[in-house]
Amino acid sequence: MNPAPALANIRVVLVETSHPGNLGAVARAMKVMGLARLYLVNPKCAVDDEARARASGAVDVLEAAVVCASLDEALAGTVLAAATTSRRRDLPHPAYTPRQAAPRLLEQAQAAPVALVFGSETFGLSNEQLARCRWLVNIPANPDYMSLNLGSAVQVLAYELRATLEDATIALPAFEPARHEEAEGFYAELERTLVAIGFLDPAAPKRLMPRMRRLFARAGLEREEVAILRGILAAVQKGRNNP
Repeated sequence: MNPAPALANIRVVLVETSHPGNLGAVARAMKVMGLARLYLVNPKCAVDDEARARASGAVDVLEAAVVCASLDEALAGTVLAAATTSRRRDLPHPAYTPRQAAPRLLEQAQAAPVALVFGSETFGLSNEQLARCRWLVNIPANPDYMSLNLGSAVQVLAYELRATLEDATIALPAFEPARHEEAEGFYAELERTLVAIGFLDPAAPKRLMPRMRRLFARAGLEREEVAILRGILAAVQKGRNNP
């Protein structure tokens, strides 16, 4: 199988990276496995001489990086975002190892962009940032020492994607999945409607919306399904306004 089409649709998204050397290491890890689409969300360092030196022969990937002001901007147009994290959280989204996640990521990437999201070296990803992603990806590691360099983490994910492509034929998705911004628009409208009908108390929301996100993340939303669900929400709102 020619790996180029699927790999071209895979974004590596780095959130608030603070060390320029890590930018270069990530670019190198990507290029050696055939990835080229690097997105930097609110980077805390510049692409400087140190970054270029660490990138070695992958300076082209580094120089072509897209700088974004927010994670939503970096995920615009994607149909699946997988957040890498080593920490356990309440109500996690579906979680996979890189080997488990690779086939499905590549399946979706045959037709539309997908993203691998990596947090800052110090703080990782916030709960709010994790909520923007459908999946969690956990790299198996020594439970007594799970600190993995950013470049190494990207290398592990990139390798699994490349190895999966080399070893198997990836099928096209059977449906057209919803884009990130379409799903986020639905979640926003769902929350507004639940507040309006008195089901969600904004002063004490508890974990309702994270649970709803988890439910739809497991299911995987199609574009047509999002349109249907938003139509239902619109009808609910119309019924309230016209009793």
